Amino acid sequence: MPASYVTLHRSGELAGRIESALAGLAACELCPRRCGADRLGGETGFCGAGRQAVVASYNPHLGEESVLVGENGSGTIFFAGCNLGCRFCQNHDISRDPGAGTAADPEELAGVMLALERQGCANVNFVTPSHVVPQILEALPIAAEHGLSVPLVYNTGSYDSLDTLRLLDGVVDIYMPDVKIWDPVLAGRYLGAEDYPKRARAAVTEMHRQVGDLVIKDGLAVRGLLVRHLVMPGGVAGTGKWMEFLAGLSRDTFVNVMDQYRPCGDIEDLPEIGRMVAAAEFQAALDEAKGRGLHRLDDRGGGFWARFLK
Repeated sequence: MPASYVTLHRSGELAGRIESALAGLAACELCPRRCGADRLGGETGFCGAGRQAVVASYNPHLGEESVLVGENGSGTIFFAGCNLGCRFCQNHDISRDPGAGTAADPEELAGVMLALERQGCANVNFVTPSHVVPQILEALPIAAEHGLSVPLVYNTGSYDSLDTLRLLDGVVDIYMPDVKIWDPVLAGRYLGAEDYPKRARAAVTEMHRQVGDLVIKDGLAVRGLLVRHLVMPGGVAGTGKWMEFLAGLSRDTFVNVMDQYRPCGDIEDLPEIGRMVAAAEFQAALDEAKGRGLHRLDDRGGGFWARFLK
């Protein structure tokens, strides 16, 4: 059975979505910031992206969740630029510099997808894709015509527009949102987006509507929702609230509670998050998830404290 995006392409539906998505770049409202930048005319908005997507790197990634990795890795494509302003971003050299990579036309981006599949990757994993959805859609027919068939992963910071997500219905197989900060005031302080919590909740709900709970076959994710949550010092992420929300969505939600936070980025004036997460804080986060009935927790044990909390 062909991948859903192949079926959409053959039906002609994908072409219509591409036309709509590209037209929207003329006064960009692709994400909740709604900058209005004329990206077709060379302007850039908050994300720093113009007409073309910029690929910072691509490679088989063995450090993703085990259900994405398989034997040969998840085929990650890291895009430069970002529609969030996370002060603690671990990829700040990429997210803050939209030119940190190579601009890719549709043929080149399709070639990257195909190269990853030909290396045996279990999927194509678009990392920080919210600001380049039209460019991804534009490249897909070319990739599909040349045989691309692996699942597509939308690996996002969750600051996504519902209209944009609806363009991806039937295109994305696996949504992987990273839910960050629950409190609007703290979201403004740390992410540069006070509306982040409500936008992220709406986005994750739409993602779940499209693909449902994560389906795993022979140890690999093939479709569904996989949620990440980074535990932060002092509980500033609002872990308990996020776990309550996810459990309300479905107690079968697959969640990776992550302990990899480390001080980086631009946090000199944010001493409260200027340290790693303590073991007790991470354990409390796990307890929050389990206490709300979430039982499908990523068990790689690949994080820092996870190695010691068996």
